[in-house]
Amino acid sequence: MGERISIKTPDGDFSAYVARPAAAKAPAVVVIQEIFGVNQVMRDITDGLAAQGYLAICPDLFWRIEPDIDITDQSEAEWKKAFELFNAFDADLGVKDLQATITAIRADAGSTGKVGSVGFCLGGKLAFLTATRTDVDAAVSYYGVGLENLVGEAEKLTRPLLMHIAEEDAFVPKEAQAIIVGALKDHPQVEIHTYPGRDHAFARVGGEHYHAGDAATAGERTLAFFKRTIG
Repeated sequence: MGERISIKTPDGDFSAYVARPAAAKAPAVVVIQEIFGVNQVMRDITDGLAAQGYLAICPDLFWRIEPDIDITDQSEAEWKKAFELFNAFDADLGVKDLQATITAIRADAGSTGKVGSVGFCLGGKLAFLTATRTDVDAAVSYYGVGLENLVGEAEKLTRPLLMHIAEEDAFVPKEAQAIIVGALKDHPQVEIHTYPGRDHAFARVGGEHYHAGDAATAGERTLAFFKRTIG
């Protein structure tokens, strides 16, 4: 279903996976990767959003370190590689690349001009930052890592933000969750859902902590949020 396009920046060009819906024009959604690159899981999510009527795009945010990373969560060697990439990744530059992606897909002939973002894990952190630092119209963060250190950015939050938090997330301990929820729960633009008993990446199909029921619930909430905010 998908195609690859190239996005130009002052620092160089990077690739993005694009899946187009049946409609000639549609709202766009930027899918923000986990630490495994633009892999099959991310491409499937992008394709799934296109099937729901969105112009979906998943940019290669690791391109500055190593382009075209495509690994899984199924082996120790791949996990090691993933964490090396995570540790080398510059989130500030990643947000710049996301702004370039938002600008490119907004200008696409198949776009209505409305753009949302949805991110998972590392992408969940970056989705939050798209809501505070870019001109995205709406953002969805799935189990974002490190958000407890970024809640001060909420004062810049003028776009609707939906957050999915796994209550037993090994990468986001209870103390971090308390900081995140405490800082954001009363913000007029923020909607938070927590998932009791769920661990990190409960929505990653094929992952160790995948939970079909709660993944489906989160997915329905995400689609309803996008329908409400970007159409």
